[in-house]
Amino acid sequence: MTQLPLLNGRTMPALGLGTWDLRGSACTSAVKQALALGYRHIDTAEMYGNESEIAKGIAASGAARGDLFITTKVWTNHHRAKDFLAAAEASLKRLGTDYVDLLLIHWPNEAVPLEETLGALCRLAKDGKALAVGVSNFSTELLQKALALADAPLSCDQVPYSLPENQDKLLAFTRPKKIVVCAYTPLGRGGFLGRAELKETAKKHGKTPAQVALRWLIQQEGVAAIPKASGEKHLRENLDIFDFSLDAGDLKLLAALRT
Repeated sequence: MTQLPLLNGRTMPALGLGTWDLRGSACTSAVKQALALGYRHIDTAEMYGNESEIAKGIAASGAARGDLFITTKVWTNHHRAKDFLAAAEASLKRLGTDYVDLLLIHWPNEAVPLEETLGALCRLAKDGKALAVGVSNFSTELLQKALALADAPLSCDQVPYSLPENQDKLLAFTRPKKIVVCAYTPLGRGGFLGRAELKETAKKHGKTPAQVALRWLIQQEGVAAIPKASGEKHLRENLDIFDFSLDAGDLKLLAALRT
């Protein structure tokens, strides 16, 4: 699987398993299946309420912790430094790990000074409890502000991104700085997958429209994607995107979805 370099010298798998709205045994089963199929990047968050279930799935899979890339996020009600540190520690406990590979501020919170929240985030990096740190749902302007305030590298901005969504402004800012943009809801809500342009490209490559949409994302410089899936069929489908590439003609055709 393609690996994206992070600013801490480590790498992030370009494709991961998104777990928003996965709960209970269904979440545990999805994580176990994903790891058995070859996924190594698991994305979760304090707010998702499934970190303990993810830990059970990892344990059941037998995968070595050192082979995994685990991301979690701290919610907006924990942006005060003391609360942020406690929330991160609680996430580590629920995940059954001493560290996460990537820790993110889940959303901005204008009620708390960004400098205070970033101070706590960067402290966790310095203490080795987060090997890399970053943000989620930050605009280009807010990310620029965060970079000026942080005293540890911000490696990632996780944002909604799919074929019909324009993140060109953010990417133009992040690429020169080697900050990864991680796309959540990379298939949108599925509404655009029926477009003729996607179907035509999928037929050409012997793939599904969803596979083409994911390939379009991860083929870009500095972009990762974390589609959610729970059943084996879709887990396999999402993973099977590394044996083909979209050419210039494909990209021109797919550009119609972005207008």
